[in-house]
Amino acid sequence: MIKEEMRIRSNLPIAQHIFEMKLEGNIPEEVNQPGQFLHMKTTNQVTPLLRRPISICSNDKDKGQLTVIYRSGGQGTKCISEKKIGDTIDVLGPLGNGFNIENVNRTDTVVLAGGGIGVPPLYGLGLELKKKGIHVVSVLGFSTASATFYHDKFAELGEVFYCTMDGTEGHKGTVTDVMRRENISFDQLFACGPVPMLKSLEDTFPDAKGALSLEERMGCGIGACFACVCHVQDDPTGKDYRKVCSNGPVFPWREVALR
Repeated sequence: MIKEEMRIRSNLPIAQHIFEMKLEGNIPEEVNQPGQFLHMKTTNQVTPLLRRPISICSNDKDKGQLTVIYRSGGQGTKCISEKKIGDTIDVLGPLGNGFNIENVNRTDTVVLAGGGIGVPPLYGLGLELKKKGIHVVSVLGFSTASATFYHDKFAELGEVFYCTMDGTEGHKGTVTDVMRRENISFDQLFACGPVPMLKSLEDTFPDAKGALSLEERMGCGIGACFACVCHVQDDPTGKDYRKVCSNGPVFPWREVALR
């Protein structure tokens, strides 16, 4: 983990309330798995006090640059969206455990299932899978057409299915609806998105191999404050838990309780 003032190379809106930011510094050299995240200080002022966890979308060690995609929804992310090219931003990273693809075989078909702002870390995962020659199918869900992004980039990875809750783009419905309707088969399933989406996938595909990534509010981002704990499944004591920031944010299917 490094704490550094990363240089902003671009910070542009790519969908409704969605921004793509490119950062330059030493942290890209330390990234070792897709799905890791940054903890970003939003301003040099006293408030907002807490950093914001932002998933790494893609990473380029040769250029010393990485890309993040975030939603500008609250005060903190609004401050980040107002940053300009050439500005610096205080960043801790890379943090957390990402997607481990060592057990993915070259002959496997891998489905990337993403929802909303859970889509970005799956793009970096898709890039790594493509490098290994693995067949990738992406199923991406959004609320409405104006919230969709990265169409061309995911198309470069393989076949893509889009869905929106209101039906304004792609299939109408959820990621799980699309996978059932299209009878999409897979050897491994990797997912990131809202908990209801992840729970639906886990219930529908109870034998799935792969992993999921949780989106969670965090305090410290390094496992010290216990603000982002989640319980494990099938724990009769109710006292066994995982920290999303340090044990995760990526977990094997059926390890943590999805509520």
